[in-house]
Amino acid sequence: MGTRKRVHAFVRVKPTDDFAHEMIKYGGDNKTIDIHLKKDTRRGVVNNQQTDWSFKLDGVLHDASQDLVYETVAKDVVSQALNGYNGTIMCYGQTGAGKTYTMTGATENYKHRGILPRALQQVFKMIEECPTQAITVRVSYLEIYNESLFDLLSTLPYAEPSVTPMTIVESPQGVFIKGLSVHLTSQEEDAFSLLFEGETNRIIASHTMNKNSSRSHCIFTIYVEAHSRTLSDEKYITSKINLVDLAGSERLGKSGSEGRVLKEATYINKSLSFLEQAIIALGDQKRDHIPFRQCKLTHALKDSLGGNCNMVLVTNIYGEAAQLEETLSSLRFASRMKLVTTEPAINEKYDAEANRTLVNYDPMDEIQIAEINSQVRRYLEGTLDEIDIINLRQIQEVFNQFRVVLSQQEQEVESALRRKYTLIDKNDFSAISAVQKAGLVDVDGHLVGEPDGQGFGLGVAPSSTRPGKKSKSKKMFKEQLSSLARKEGARSPVSGKDLDASTSKTQLTPSSKDGDVKDMLLQDRETSSIEPLASESPKEELHPPRPSTPPAKPVAFEDFKNERGSEINRIFKENKSILNERRKRASETTQRINAIKREIDMTKEALNFHKSLREKQGEYENKGLMIIDEEEFLLILKLKDLKKQYRTEYQDLQDLRAEIQYCQHLVDQCRHRLLTEFDIWYNESFFVPEDLQVALKPGDSIRPGMMPLSRILSLGEDDQDRFSRLQQTMLPEGPDSVSFYNAKVKTEQKHNYLKTMMGLQQTHRK
Repeated sequence: MGTRKRVHAFVRVKPTDDFAHEMIKYGGDNKTIDIHLKKDTRRGVVNNQQTDWSFKLDGVLHDASQDLVYETVAKDVVSQALNGYNGTIMCYGQTGAGKTYTMTGATENYKHRGILPRALQQVFKMIEECPTQAITVRVSYLEIYNESLFDLLSTLPYAEPSVTPMTIVESPQGVFIKGLSVHLTSQEEDAFSLLFEGETNRIIASHTMNKNSSRSHCIFTIYVEAHSRTLSDEKYITSKINLVDLAGSERLGKSGSEGRVLKEATYINKSLSFLEQAIIALGDQKRDHIPFRQCKLTHALKDSLGGNCNMVLVTNIYGEAAQLEETLSSLRFASRMKLVTTEPAINEKYDAEANRTLVNYDPMDEIQIAEINSQVRRYLEGTLDEIDIINLRQIQEVFNQFRVVLSQQEQEVESALRRKYTLIDKNDFSAISAVQKAGLVDVDGHLVGEPDGQGFGLGVAPSSTRPGKKSKSKKMFKEQLSSLARKEGARSPVSGKDLDASTSKTQLTPSSKDGDVKDMLLQDRETSSIEPLASESPKEELHPPRPSTPPAKPVAFEDFKNERGSEINRIFKENKSILNERRKRASETTQRINAIKREIDMTKEALNFHKSLREKQGEYENKGLMIIDEEEFLLILKLKDLKKQYRTEYQDLQDLRAEIQYCQHLVDQCRHRLLTEFDIWYNESFFVPEDLQVALKPGDSIRPGMMPLSRILSLGEDDQDRFSRLQQTMLPEGPDSVSFYNAKVKTEQKHNYLKTMMGLQQTHRK
């Protein structure tokens, strides 16, 4: 076992122009914070009110950058996690004090990113520096809202929806959330995408203390598992990092919350009160029972609070006199947390497959099964190239999950067929009699084919309508279709098996009219009586001769854009023109914002100069108000006006960026459609055998695009596309920011597209 160590507690003070210098003082060691209150004279001469407090912490972060906060608070915890030690970093404090900014940061700006994205970057950088270790990283994102558990990553397309509500389960391995999805991530950009996806699903609300106040507790967990590549040792290490962003506490009488916000605040305060009770119990060495199960928050964090992990608390406080009462409460919580001790220890596990001849496997837990199911789904969808094999138990579970996914897909196919067809049991004689009367099935129970609007589905005609001998043309057409299906490897709508009698238990009976079936049977008889072959028809001589060698695709593509694809090409050019216009406007707006920012900086420098000059010459007051000269007053007004312009221009830029993302999606959609249509046209025009061209005509049995097509050259990029790619390589923060911005842009594009499509659907309904 490891040695016991105390929890590290830091305080971060939110920057403010109204800092209470007389009431809040920092120690010279930057680890002490002193609070002083003036006595309330209304209490009389005998007044035992406490007016001074001193709190000793591990560090006071005042006017600290995000870089300094991470270096001080989180870097060592994340570093030790890759050595097998669990870690927990928790942000606590009053509503609006900066907890979410400290933990997540401003996701729009790489420089202002918080602890969580920086921890992900550090993990993947350390993995690159450990080539002798095979390290896998998984993540999960849990939200606790009004004492209910929610999976913030359940909106991903490959995430398996949870049928039962999520529950907190304790096992010999620790506490885990049953039903919470855990996602494998092999690169930094994928991890950022998962983070941003979860952030968009968080519950926030406007509050008197914060416009975008988090109304729930959130726990982002990074799971690390490391196996040696060089040693055949069965021992490997695991660890997890819990990054906890607590919802803010508030005094209901002071905040004036109402309605839903009041209900949320009640649940938040209640859970934070239970958290404080658990902390007090942990700090008391004489206490045997710790009340972890009083609420979902303390139960989920049982392993982190006083467990075998390195724990760090960041307490966020205001520096204003009006919030001093809440600041004192937060500092008391930090002091109590420092009394809690943990016992960090390396999490070593043993691979049952390594160096063993006889092995007994323990059953896999819910997290491992959910992760394997997610890997199988992504592998089948093509988003995951391979599934890492760790041990025999995992291989068995992979095959089991393949069976589960296959069973689910079979049920989905059956449901789709039932929506389109009527499934009839051959042993249900009453149902067979009914469809025979409708003319859909013959007396032998065989399905009669009919046109369905998308092609010609062939069934088996009744024996009374069959001629004694099949016509030669009909037989040749069947053989051509069969050979085409074998050659292309595609699912042809017609095969030799489809033309034989059905032997399955159920039949697919399309919903159609009796007249259509009779017309089809009559056409069948007429076709069978024609002796000449279709390939010998003189009409084929009217078609222009096909060139012996297909033209080059660039040349054929230009012809296609001027003829068959002219309309799609026109729409593509229009969308591209709109996109370039929006980009130009965004560039001009950015230049204006930069100019305003430079002017703001110059104005601030001028104000600071006047302020320092005023301090040197001596400040003048009149009835408690500071006296300033006219020039300084005009500079203050100018700064206020510049900030207003900056906010307006920045909002316009945000709107333009949203428009650019949507226009980019439309351009990509048009490009894909243009390429797909060209691919179909090129293959049908120059590669499909001439004797099958008649089958490609509208109304015949083969539809355009049914055959598998090879990949073709993409459209050439224009100057704007090349400039966009160049921007990615020349970002101001350097190459380290590329994955961050890529993930952010992709997530925003996805959600903007979904939002736009939902709006269009609502418009169509109206």
